[in-house]
Amino acid sequence: MPNSTPSHPLPTTVWFPDSDEHNAAPIPGAVLPAWALDKIRTDFVGRPAHRPAKLLKIAIRDTAPGMDARIPTAPFTTSVAEKGGAEGPSVLLAELHPDTLPAPTDELPPGGGEMPGALEDGWPGFFHRAHRLLPDDGFLLMATRQRRDAGRLTDPLGTLIASARTAGFRYLQHIVVVYGRPVGDRLVPALPAYASRGVAHCDLIALSAIRHT
Repeated sequence: MPNSTPSHPLPTTVWFPDSDEHNAAPIPGAVLPAWALDKIRTDFVGRPAHRPAKLLKIAIRDTAPGMDARIPTAPFTTSVAEKGGAEGPSVLLAELHPDTLPAPTDELPPGGGEMPGALEDGWPGFFHRAHRLLPDDGFLLMATRQRRDAGRLTDPLGTLIASARTAGFRYLQHIVVVYGRPVGDRLVPALPAYASRGVAHCDLIALSAIRHT
């Protein structure tokens, strides 16, 4: 018999809004709906008594040199009275605009984190900076959508995850966030007007930083 090791696929979870959620779709320009953001800060991180985790949300719309100066940020903090309330965020959520994402055929730069300029430009630089920003028990979450160009579906998750691993992240989970709400035994779509036709969800990728001591 061949000497093989059984595969253990990483878990994929599907998130739906509550049936009484009025804003099932994200606001214009966003990737995640507000209800999913609330779920990240309470349920996903596993905080005691569902106290919201500290979270820094950023919106990445381009990866040209100097991208950091153009990234809008929105901090979601805990009370300073809570232990650790004045420290940095424990969760970094990056919403990636579909137009900035690499196509599946794009190759990663040779040498990954060892390449010249890896700490400054493009996706390799972003993941290295995120790795340095987060604490040992922190999470990096990437939220993005697929897109269709001339009928061709582009799914960049494989390329992004490979680049994140090169920078020192561990891939934990893939969460599908549905743009719609359950009504009885049916799912009623709530599609953003600016999403590609036929794209009824976004993808949330969870990673944790690996520290070498």
